[in-house]
Amino acid sequence: MPAVAGRGGRRRSMNEINMVPFIDVMLVLLIIFMVTAPLITTGVVDLPSVGRSHQRPPSVIEIIVGTNEKLSLRVDQQPPQALTRPEIGARVRALQGGNDQVPVVISADKSVRYEKVVEVMDALQRARVKRVGLSVKQGAPS
Repeated sequence: MPAVAGRGGRRRSMNEINMVPFIDVMLVLLIIFMVTAPLITTGVVDLPSVGRSHQRPPSVIEIIVGTNEKLSLRVDQQPPQALTRPEIGARVRALQGGNDQVPVVISADKSVRYEKVVEVMDALQRARVKRVGLSVKQGAPS
């Protein structure tokens, strides 16, 4: 019901908003948020760790991205062979011989642009290669 101010015989309504209920609601909401905020569990991201594998796979296909961003392919510690980006998928699938469990490792020099490594990963993904990993250096970063 609007407040009515009377002056003499005329009645007119006041155009003011009563702020007390608004402030009460805001204080209740503030208290609720202050009490529940510490109880909310934050999302935990489980990042992979770099460690030593227990057993080396019998066959590993390694794609090497050199400092000049040229690609080469090495299978089981044999000498690397030159490789172009369009033929990555076909060559890797042929070397896997239908066995999706043969891992593919990407080794890149740390001065290589990240974009080039992602392009190799994209080519492997388009060829539906399932086990792709990145080679890392053990120990403290230099």
